[in-house]
Amino acid sequence: MREIIRVIVCCWVAWGLLVLRGLPPHAFAGSRSDVAPERFTGIQVEWGGHARVIGTFTTVADDSLYDQVDAGPYIDGQAEWRQKNRLSIGSQWTMETHYELVASGGDTRQTDQTLLDQFPGSSSSSIFINPPMDDDRRLFDLTHVLTETDDTLIYHRLDRLNLTWSPDWGTVRLGRQALTWGDGLVFNPMDLVSPFAPTTVQRDYKTGDDMALVQLPVGQSDAQLLYLPRRDPQTGEVKTDVSSYALQYHTFAGPIEASAIAACHFDDIIGGLGASGYLGDAAWRINTVYTHLSSERSENDFFQVVANLDYAWLWGAKNVYGLLEFYYNGLGRRDDYQQVLDNKALMERLLRGEMFTLGRVYLAGQLQLELHPLVQLQALTIFNLSDPSGLLQPQIQWDLVSDWQLILGAQWHWGADGTEFGGFDVTTDTLAFESTPTDQVYLWLTVYF
Repeated sequence: MREIIRVIVCCWVAWGLLVLRGLPPHAFAGSRSDVAPERFTGIQVEWGGHARVIGTFTTVADDSLYDQVDAGPYIDGQAEWRQKNRLSIGSQWTMETHYELVASGGDTRQTDQTLLDQFPGSSSSSIFINPPMDDDRRLFDLTHVLTETDDTLIYHRLDRLNLTWSPDWGTVRLGRQALTWGDGLVFNPMDLVSPFAPTTVQRDYKTGDDMALVQLPVGQSDAQLLYLPRRDPQTGEVKTDVSSYALQYHTFAGPIEASAIAACHFDDIIGGLGASGYLGDAAWRINTVYTHLSSERSENDFFQVVANLDYAWLWGAKNVYGLLEFYYNGLGRRDDYQQVLDNKALMERLLRGEMFTLGRVYLAGQLQLELHPLVQLQALTIFNLSDPSGLLQPQIQWDLVSDWQLILGAQWHWGADGTEFGGFDVTTDTLAFESTPTDQVYLWLTVYF
């Protein structure tokens, strides 16, 4: 049934886009015209997107999970095409569609496939292996694999497909969309839906999810109500205990911007408070999130806290930006990361892509320097303060010509044996390896249209 729905939706969207492509220019006029047919009055269409190629060179550590298959180095590539369409009908209705075509392959995928074949269904290995994109948990399956081999994957999908109604009293948006809550800039515990990883290279698009969102103005404040149905990957059925229901209230108290969230998320109860403001010319933000785990969890309830301060200034004639962020995760480990595999609540969040680290206390810093109006140099660093260990991610961004952008960067990890980023031993009934993050150099080339 899900496959039939996916095919129908894809065909309907493709047909609609082709029809709109063929309409005469006057059909998209924003006001009534004597020449335009009345049925097209008030229709506006916007097109955009990008094409991108990504290359990576990766080294793996001795005795790591990947080293057991191939000592490397690994060379990988990926090509992306994203076609965006925004269709506005009058002043109250908008439809947004994003189509993605992605081709990827190389040594890493080939090794991933070998490991998954050796350890099928092993959740302990899943957090160390990059899973392919799928819609197993989403309400609609809008992802389809075109070609798949041991070292190559080509698929296409709809990453946005939503309809927005904007009456006088608020906004209602239904369908596949992206939503961001919270004030964290590196770590963001208040962002419940497909948050970015701290080391994400480009944050122009979040992965879309199928949800219903209602936004209501309340005086000078506003409230957002979210319902995100999910399927159980094992049965394919929509279930309450894997879905999300959430409310955010956002307001101002003098110079302070404040927000509060309440959610039932994967059967856990979550409450959060956030505030932001200015300290001189610097901006500060703080979010606190409390999670009450369902009765089926053996772990205790926990807090997460993120606080950051960022500031922009001139150094000589150069623009400089600096960020400092503190993150506390009460579910993380202070040491002995081997026990992470026995922490069901943390493992589930790692597998769902909601948490990205194993420790408890972190300090992140970012520095950006404008070498030229078209050239930005930046570096991100993350420290696990309990180990200590950490990572460094320097990169240079160059706007080559209009709509062309090149990013060259690297990611390097450091730390002693037994630390999170330096590497620690993992032993299960089926696996024995050293969990050491891979170091890599990457190149991104994007053209926007």
